[in-house]
Amino acid sequence: MSHLGIQILYAILNGEKDILAERFFAPWPDMESLMRRNHIPLASLESGTQLNRFDIVGFSLQYELSYTNVLNMLDLGGISLRAADRGEDAPLVIAGGPCVFNPAPVAPFFDAFVIGEGEEVVLEIARSLMHGKERGYRRNSLLALLSEIEGVYVPALHGSERRIGKRIIENIDDWHLPREPVVPLMKSIHDRITLEIARGCTRGCRFCQAGMVWRPVRERSMGTLQQMADDMIAATGHDEISLLSLSSGDYSLIEPLLTSMMNRYCDRKIALALPSMRTETLTETLIEQVKRVRKTSFTLAPEAGTQRLRDVINKGNTEEDLLAAAGKVFDAGWRSVKLYFMLGLPTERPADLDGIVDLAYRVLREGGKRRKVTVSLSTFIPKPHTPFQWHRQISLDETLQGQAFFRKHIRHRNLNLKWHDGRMSLLEGVLSRADEEVSALIERAFLMGCRFDGWGDRFRFDLWDEAMQALRVDREACLDERRRGDSLPWRFIDCGLSEDFLLREYEKGHTGEATEDCRFGQCHQCGVCTGGVQIVHATASVDEDRHAREAADADPGGIRKVRVRFARKENARFLSHLETASALMKGITIGGLTFVFSEGFHPAPRISFPFATPVGVESSLEYADIQVRDPGPLEEYIDGVNRALPAGMSIVDMRDVPLGGASLSSFITGMSYEVSLPPGAGADDKGDLSEMIERFLARSSFDIIRIRKGKETKKDIRPFVESLSFDEGRSLLSMTLTCGPQGGTNPLDIVRNVLELDDSDARMALIRKTEVICSDGSRLSGDPASDT
Repeated sequence: MSHLGIQILYAILNGEKDILAERFFAPWPDMESLMRRNHIPLASLESGTQLNRFDIVGFSLQYELSYTNVLNMLDLGGISLRAADRGEDAPLVIAGGPCVFNPAPVAPFFDAFVIGEGEEVVLEIARSLMHGKERGYRRNSLLALLSEIEGVYVPALHGSERRIGKRIIENIDDWHLPREPVVPLMKSIHDRITLEIARGCTRGCRFCQAGMVWRPVRERSMGTLQQMADDMIAATGHDEISLLSLSSGDYSLIEPLLTSMMNRYCDRKIALALPSMRTETLTETLIEQVKRVRKTSFTLAPEAGTQRLRDVINKGNTEEDLLAAAGKVFDAGWRSVKLYFMLGLPTERPADLDGIVDLAYRVLREGGKRRKVTVSLSTFIPKPHTPFQWHRQISLDETLQGQAFFRKHIRHRNLNLKWHDGRMSLLEGVLSRADEEVSALIERAFLMGCRFDGWGDRFRFDLWDEAMQALRVDREACLDERRRGDSLPWRFIDCGLSEDFLLREYEKGHTGEATEDCRFGQCHQCGVCTGGVQIVHATASVDEDRHAREAADADPGGIRKVRVRFARKENARFLSHLETASALMKGITIGGLTFVFSEGFHPAPRISFPFATPVGVESSLEYADIQVRDPGPLEEYIDGVNRALPAGMSIVDMRDVPLGGASLSSFITGMSYEVSLPPGAGADDKGDLSEMIERFLARSSFDIIRIRKGKETKKDIRPFVESLSFDEGRSLLSMTLTCGPQGGTNPLDIVRNVLELDDSDARMALIRKTEVICSDGSRLSGDPASDT
């Protein structure tokens, strides 16, 4: 859900009245097992429609280690793995993303590939298919229609001889999507707004596939970015914006853009992050602006440990740049930085490894005693369409030797060493550089049980290795050096770069000769701009001074403490406490209320909850206290907040309470619940449930065992049970539980331990909160008028 490309395509497709786009994600292995055992097909998040009922199934292939997940999703969705085996009624299965710049390894599984950028082409594909369906075209005729679209590769019709050029958006300023990103209820990897400020890079790092294939550079104007940011903040309630590009600091107006946005959003505590920065572009102005709200993370990527090797890869920055950047970050108050390096770069020598160790310690010295540095190592993979595509990838043994070297030489309590699994890098190299024959390996590994190969705890290299041996896949040949003039598996994919340019850069790399960024110097005849698409620079159309004046003149208003009562029913009862809190905060923000924030390193909205309601409990008696800037009549905001909340959550009431009044946790001293037990749940040979309850109530203590984070803890729950009874006729359990500074217990503890129901029966019980007990002895029920 953090992937911007999915959000863009989702917005484009669903913006058309005749097109419906829904989302599917790969199920985690435990869910897959349950689905297969119960013959449950893979279905969409929005409507629960099975995958094979759609006309087109599109995958975004961001990394090669997702290939077995693709096959698993097809299989779970009732679609044949190989395109040649699909019948007339099967969807057309297409793919895009960076991996398809070498589509050969997965070509047998897909009907078509989109090479390049998808904004325009995705609508052309959908409309072509609509046109074909209206005329009753069969599968082969529909594929023929797709094969006529620029940038679309259809393996069954094009083979590997016809050259397929990439699609490119000439002016990304014309595309303002997504304006209303989908916000998941659960926490995603990057729970923030992603604002693409530029696309493409001409720095010319010789190892970087993204910097080569997404050329030329195209920047959005400041005015467009400001409008997109305003729209997305209003639609999502997020409190952080990530300014995204391959190198954020290279955006030509980055300082005025950051200053303008900070002036606009600082009072609302909306933080800005620069996720990808080159050391020489990290200025004091940028650092000072970023830290005005919240110190988001800083990652610097020297890539190599010596200037000689940085010249080889055309990195374009120096050791002095790195140390100066690290010093600025530490001086500004950051406590840690992360450094990225690569093993196995072309011409690497032992001195280059020594250089990484030396740089790590020198950066640490820049920070002083209380600062931390993380050194992150990955293995260089010579990706297609880069100047180093002809170079070899080091073996697994060489990778392990390099990692062992750093384990020995980087040993300091404030130096944290991490590395990418060398076996994953080996497999990624095989899958990114091989030809179509490796598709049999991918299918064999899937059938043997490989899933989520990019997750360290799920990666089964033993199965991949077994599959390679069974199919006699020569992995060393896949990783070996290629001769200039060899027919590369990706030769027919045209990303705009000429082979002459790549060869020139390959040779210049071996001599350490630099190639200047063409934005600031001469054209290097790479081939990208010959088709009429040129570098597009940003324009400044935002009145920075006006935004600063608006921020200075804004009346923050007085502070009010508001007690919010809300309901959590239907599927919303399955949200965790953190997910409930996040949804509520986003809804309040989108509804127009302005939070008061805490001070300090990470400002947070002033919101408090009495006690966490257990997952699965239905309730219209949930409370939260919030502090907001004086909003006027509270009732005017309830409808707006409710429109922004997920289904099943709603605001019941909002009212003022004294700023210095009692906290919710001291005001609420207990809760009453009703539990409807599932049919057949009972004590069996353990006796009548009512008798078990009587025995429990007669005891002075009742210890239960809880396991949290792998540790067992014992807790006496008897003091927290005020009353407990069972209505056999209605199979209804009633209880009143107390809570306070010593903690409490939850209804599931009673169902599991007192009634001795197994976990599956306990989780099938429907639990409803019916009353809240207050410190003054009053009880609040489902009537909001009683809440005083």
